Amino acid sequence: MPDYRGLKLGGDVRDGKWGVRPIKIDQRRDEIVIHQFGKVGYGGNSGFQALNLAVQFGCRTIILVGFDMTLANGVHWHGKHDGRLRNPTKTSTARWRGVLDAQAEPLSRMGVTVLNASLKSALTAYPKMTFADAMRAAQCRDDGEVIHGTGNADARQEALAG
Repeated sequence: MPDYRGLKLGGDVRDGKWGVRPIKIDQRRDEIVIHQFGKVGYGGNSGFQALNLAVQFGCRTIILVGFDMTLANGVHWHGKHDGRLRNPTKTSTARWRGVLDAQAEPLSRMGVTVLNASLKSALTAYPKMTFADAMRAAQCRDDGEVIHGTGNADARQEALAG
């Protein structure tokens, strides 16, 4: 990570190690925050927060990968957290599913298409498909917009630098 020269953001940045810039996570809001760049809704998990950042960066088509939102296939792909991070429970994954699924309508009103490439996902509000199919769908949406990159990333990066 120290050699990566792209934009690095984190919600728990205490020492500025590796050039990671802090974002604010509003733990009182389980919704996509769009009018305060660099501040995201909580949603209970980092996937929700990453989705919120993608929307703030101007992404119009977002592909979810690894959003199982269930314990049916194990806790994490990397095993259990140790230390100060909590591991998901049946209660927390049910909450995460509810919060994330509830964002489908507001995201749609914003013109954001979310595709779920996590075939074992317990989410129900986003169309499921293979990653290859999601990539094809993201290349050209119904409105004819060809998707390249993340929208206005340069302007957003400059805003964070300020």
